[in-house]
Amino acid sequence: MRKNIKITAAVASAAALALGLSACGTDSDPASKSGSGAKADTSKALVVAASPTPHADILNFVKKNLAEKEGLKLEVKEFTDYVLPNTATQSGQVDANFFQHKPYLDDFNAKNKTTIVPVVNVHLEPLGLYSKKIKDLKDIKAGQTIAVPNDTTNGGRALQLLAENGLITLKDGVGTSAKLSDITDKKGLEFKELEAATVPRALNDVDAAVINGNYALEAKLSPAKDSLALEKAEGNPYANFLAVKEGNEKDPRVEKLAKLLNSDEVKKFIDDTYQGSIIASFGAPAAS
Repeated sequence: MRKNIKITAAVASAAALALGLSACGTDSDPASKSGSGAKADTSKALVVAASPTPHADILNFVKKNLAEKEGLKLEVKEFTDYVLPNTATQSGQVDANFFQHKPYLDDFNAKNKTTIVPVVNVHLEPLGLYSKKIKDLKDIKAGQTIAVPNDTTNGGRALQLLAENGLITLKDGVGTSAKLSDITDKKGLEFKELEAATVPRALNDVDAAVINGNYALEAKLSPAKDSLALEKAEGNPYANFLAVKEGNEKDPRVEKLAKLLNSDEVKKFIDDTYQGSIIASFGAPAAS
């Protein structure tokens, strides 16, 4: 039986205001200061916010098989959105998070004045185009509707995937910051922007959808087998990483978890479990 705590979307939305306010902090609140200024109590469990799949699954593998040997107490809290893990980390309600890539974090920090930093890369979740109505990319035609994530980074990433596969044309140089307004040729296609977590549920209502790898897996889709088009792993900037509030990178518990997340045992778990749908991206720590 899994002992991690699952935060549902309903609970998350109800808690959003409180978490958002606590993320702002005050000068008298130690948790609001960069690095918190307080020495970490290494006897306490390291609490990590994570998306359910594959992030929490990977963390629970570490918790069950590797953490005790390293003297690490680990608690995993599951979140089903892309906002609360960062606000909870900023406010000190959790010690770290594991759910995001660098372009998303950069955008989030800039918009929310948070100070979350990457610690170590763990894996890549290739973004894919899926459909329950279309069996081949060449069968996508004018007049059909494609759902895409509505957040800045994943939306641009989705449009790049569509452009690379000849479904649309984008302005030169827009890169992964592309918006719908940057499409110079829609080729007759219509687009529906949705929160990333809800895109899989729209598959019955649209002709195709661009879905993040973790949400595809939660929807029982195999990126390696079911996608009409899939991001390439080589040179991909979207590795997912362990992250903390700035100043907490040297917490001994964080350092232990970073080491375990980049272990041979975790790589084997990722390879065996996800069969190419999730790809280990171990190497140098994520650039900050």
